[in-house]
Amino acid sequence: MTDTVKIISPVDGSVYAERPVASGAEIETALSRAKAARKAWGEVTVRERAKFLEHFVDAILLKNDEIVPELAWQMGRPVRYKNEMRGLEERSRHMIAIAEESLAPSPRPDKPGFKRWIGREPLGTVMVIAPWNYPFLTACNSIVPALMAGNAVILKHATQTLLVGERFAEAMRAAGLPEGLFQNLVLSHADTERVIASGAIDHINFTGSVEGGRRIERAAAGTFASLGLELGGKDPAYVRPDAKLDHAIENLVDGSFFNSGQSCCGVERIYVHSAVYDKFVEGFVAVSKGWTLGNPLDPDTVVGPMAAPKFADLVREQTAEALRKGATAHLHTRYKDDKAGSPYLAPEVLTDVNHQMAVMREESFGPVIGIMKVADDDEAVTLMNDSPYGLTASIWTDDLDAAARIGARVETGTVYANRCDYLDPALVWTGVKETGKGGALSEIGYQSLTQPKSYHFKIV
Repeated sequence: MTDTVKIISPVDGSVYAERPVASGAEIETALSRAKAARKAWGEVTVRERAKFLEHFVDAILLKNDEIVPELAWQMGRPVRYKNEMRGLEERSRHMIAIAEESLAPSPRPDKPGFKRWIGREPLGTVMVIAPWNYPFLTACNSIVPALMAGNAVILKHATQTLLVGERFAEAMRAAGLPEGLFQNLVLSHADTERVIASGAIDHINFTGSVEGGRRIERAAAGTFASLGLELGGKDPAYVRPDAKLDHAIENLVDGSFFNSGQSCCGVERIYVHSAVYDKFVEGFVAVSKGWTLGNPLDPDTVVGPMAAPKFADLVREQTAEALRKGATAHLHTRYKDDKAGSPYLAPEVLTDVNHQMAVMREESFGPVIGIMKVADDDEAVTLMNDSPYGLTASIWTDDLDAAARIGARVETGTVYANRCDYLDPALVWTGVKETGKGGALSEIGYQSLTQPKSYHFKIV
């Protein structure tokens, strides 16, 4: 009997799609095809590769009207939000545009009698293990530059959004990409680990939980495959007394609750200077009341269900613990399906919080935010660093020099000033501590997906 995986829709708990898991023979065939395809692809110029990948972007953008409701059924994002493809286009086209320069040989300074340079060569076969929360954006971060760099790609997408892998494959076929160069496989966790351990994979890019990252590292042990890991996060924001409060409030509410709080770089805790704390909280609560929960297929819905009941129940547990320890809840929003065991969870704003509460230190990945008063920059930095994670941090101030000084002290991969929850493809995407290792996007992303090779020629 063939094993299958099912998408259980957060909309109504129904089975939205079911697919068979790849057999052992199918996996072996895919790995062999990838190895063969990448050899020929390595002979194709970067400029010619770019033409294929530009066609891929065009092809997937044409399907956006079909993809938006598919995503609502798969992971609960409201249909009013149609812009994930805009981000995919921005990141993909940027990485395509910089590929030739990023991958070009790097000559060394003149040395009489010698000619020297460093080249970049593809790693081989790259495995992308993509998450469900931004299933197109996170996957394209590695897929497009990996192919541009001359690698073959195996995609294993999250079960919750396994149809996304099919959309990638469909667009790659429409673009005319050579057979076997990009393949989408439906794999169990055990099969994924076996593929990694086989030695047939040269680089693994994984976005997911810390424990998932540890399992990837264990599976890859001894293969010498390189790793790019983006794991957990607990991204902080600090509002200084000179911040433009209306701007900070509007953007921080969005950064906290967009995608039901299920954003890699979503804001999970906010520290506000005592001089503006009361005014900030009052404004934040007022704006948050407009973020109402509903069916994601309704075009008026602002907040949809979380991707699965277990994710919502974790946030409920964190919120309940905080309230038991003295936190104050400000929204108390109720929705007919907002109850234990349901993925429907309304946003909540908590004050009177501290770092003895899980909601301020452990990843929530849901629509709850704690706001804490601080006395000065030093206290804010101390609290921002009191976390095992470090993906992004935002500082809200009119003094950008101060933001730079503070940001230099914060343990994080990206420092924002007066914005949050955005990924600029011209900058490297990376994290510190338990958030992971490696870097994606920018020219550094190409360094992660290639092997340096030195050329040292003596002129005789």
